[in-house]
Amino acid sequence: MILSPHWKKQSAENQKAYKRLLEKGSKTKMLNALPELHEQAFSNINCLECGNCCKNYSPRFKQPDIKRIAKVLRMKEGDFTTKYLRLDNENDYVVKQSPCPFLGEDNYCSIYEDRPSDCRRYPYTDEDVLIKRVTLTLKNATSCPAVFTVLEALLKLEK
Repeated sequence: MILSPHWKKQSAENQKAYKRLLEKGSKTKMLNALPELHEQAFSNINCLECGNCCKNYSPRFKQPDIKRIAKVLRMKEGDFTTKYLRLDNENDYVVKQSPCPFLGEDNYCSIYEDRPSDCRRYPYTDEDVLIKRVTLTLKNATSCPAVFTVLEALLKLEK
């Protein structure tokens, strides 16, 4: 599937259809299709051309992430947390600012090899999270072309 330059608008228009699909569609059918749809989506999408995730959202920084990244940056965990993170309304550590302070002008991540587990897993297009966390998936569909692509393909499968 070639990505339309109007994918964000199309995603916004299809939110109700995506929600219906994720809530009422065949979970088994969708889960079985995800690995291949994920591969297809990422064969056509280069994250470095986009970077919307890092520009607009923050991953959760869990304690193992904080420990690992602080060590790589040669910082004390407390100093790392104070400099880069804040607690959100769900009591999760997230970055203080957008875009992510580790995102470069070229959309490369300066801590890529040690990035948080949320970043490694994003956009969850090969996981059951895509189906289980409907609100998150709908939000991601408007910012991530891979999520949009996978959802569009799932809609076609359901027909």
